[in-house]
Amino acid sequence: MTKTHQSSPDVQDMVAQADTGARSPNGLSGRILWLVPLFWSLFQLWYASPLPFALDFGVLNNTEARSLHLAFAMFLAYTAYPARKTSPRDRVPLLDWIFALTGSLAAGYLFLFYNQLADRAGAYTSFDITVAAIGMVLMLEATRRALGPPLMVVAAVFLLYTFAGPHMPDVIAHKGASLNKAMSHLWLTTEGVFGVALGVSTSFVFLFVLFGALLDRAGAGGYFIKVAFSLLGHMRGGPAKAAVVASGLSGLVSGSSIANVVTTGTFTIPLMKRVGFPSHKAGAVEVAASTNGQLTPPIMGAAAFLMVEYVGISYVEVIKAALLPALISYIALIYIVHLEACKAGMEGLPRRHTSTALQKLFSFMTVFVGLLVLSAAVYYGIGWTKDVFGAWRPW
Repeated sequence: MTKTHQSSPDVQDMVAQADTGARSPNGLSGRILWLVPLFWSLFQLWYASPLPFALDFGVLNNTEARSLHLAFAMFLAYTAYPARKTSPRDRVPLLDWIFALTGSLAAGYLFLFYNQLADRAGAYTSFDITVAAIGMVLMLEATRRALGPPLMVVAAVFLLYTFAGPHMPDVIAHKGASLNKAMSHLWLTTEGVFGVALGVSTSFVFLFVLFGALLDRAGAGGYFIKVAFSLLGHMRGGPAKAAVVASGLSGLVSGSSIANVVTTGTFTIPLMKRVGFPSHKAGAVEVAASTNGQLTPPIMGAAAFLMVEYVGISYVEVIKAALLPALISYIALIYIVHLEACKAGMEGLPRRHTSTALQKLFSFMTVFVGLLVLSAAVYYGIGWTKDVFGAWRPW
C-alpha cells in the first residue's frame, strides 16, 4: 500500500485536471474560484426551488436561466482550466481573466438584453452579431480546455460546414449561411447553443451532479468500498469482485468515470495485484467497472437527461430502463473476474474475523428488526401529520 500512497498525489492531480482544472491559486484569485462555484450552486438551487414563485422575486424563464448557467461555466472554464500543460497552476494569468469575463458577458448577453433582443428578433444589430461571434470562439476554446481538443475539433468542423456548404461535394452540399444568419441562429436564439442540451444541463444535470458530489464528500465513496470488501473481499479473486461492486455503488452518486476510478482504484488495484492479478488486468477491471458506473441510475450522465427531454418520457422511466442493463453488465464483470481468478488459482483476502453461523443469524435478524422498527417509527410517528396539517405537512 506504500506505492499507492506515493502515487496518490499524481492520481489526484490527474482527476483534478479532468474534473476541476487542477488550478489552485492563492489569495484573492483562490477566493474567487471558491465563491463562483458556490454562487453557481446557490443559483441552481434557487432556480429549481419554488421560492421564486412563492416570494414573487427572481423568477427566470428558461432562456434567462440557460444564459446565466453558461455564463458561470464560461467563467470557470477560463479561470480553473489552464490553457496548456505548462501554464501556471498557482495563479490565473491576466489574459485568462480577460477571456473569462468576456466569455461570461457573451454568454449572459441573452439575460442582460433579453427584452431588447425579443423586440428586434430577426433584425439583430452588428453589435449583437459581434457578441455572438466572440462568444462562439470563446466557447470553442473553453471546450478545448475543459474536455480536450477532440470535441472542440468536431464542433469546429460542423461550424465550418455551415459556411462551406456551397464548396462541398454534391452529396453533402448546401447553399451555406452568412455569418449574420449563422451567429444569430446559434447564439441569439434557443435553437443553437442555448437549446435543449443546455436546458437539460440547467434543469437536471447540475443538481444531480451537485448532490452526488456532496454525498461523496460526506464519505459515501469510502463507505461503499468498505461494504464491497466486507461482502466479497474473502472470495476467490475477492479484491477484483469488490472493485466491480464498489465502482457500481460509487456510480450511484458520481457522474465522473475518472473520479470513480480514483475513488475505488487507489485501493482496489494494489489489492488485485496482491492476490495475483497482472497490472494490466487489474487496471482493465477497474476501468470497466468505473465506466459502467456512469450507466448506473440515478446519475447516468447527461445522455439520460437528454433522452428525457427529446423523447418526452419521465426520468423514472429512463431509470427503469437503465437498471436492468446496468445490473447485467456488473454481473457479467463479476463472472469474468471469477473465471480469471479460477484460471490463475487465486485466493481472496484473509478474513479479519471469523463469524459463526449463530453470529451471522443474529446480525441478520438485528438488521431486519431494526428496519422494521424504523419503518414503524416513520409510518406511525410521521404519518399522522398528513391529516392534521394538510397542506402544511411538508413544512
